Amino acid sequence: MPAAEKNIADPNNSTNVSSFEQALKELEAIVRKLESGSGDLEGSIRDYVRGTELMGFCQKKLADARLKVESILKLPDGSTTVKPFDAES
Repeated sequence: MPAAEKNIADPNNSTNVSSFEQALKELEAIVRKLESGSGDLEGSIRDYVRGTELMGFCQKKLADARLKVESILKLPDGSTTVKPFDAES
């Protein structure tokens, strides 16, 4: 697989952002720029790749946050259920 394809939307890829909020803000700016059609083709492709990296970073952060507030419980019958995180327990 070419190196450029390997890094696209990889949540482990270094995005050089420190927070979900920073990544989301940059991603929103990229979307606005791409939707406006103001860039050249090469720049648009770079922006698209960067956007997919940021999207992967944001998805990973959201998944991590969700795991912190939910726990999966196995019921006696073998089925599973999701229990909201309880900070008091």
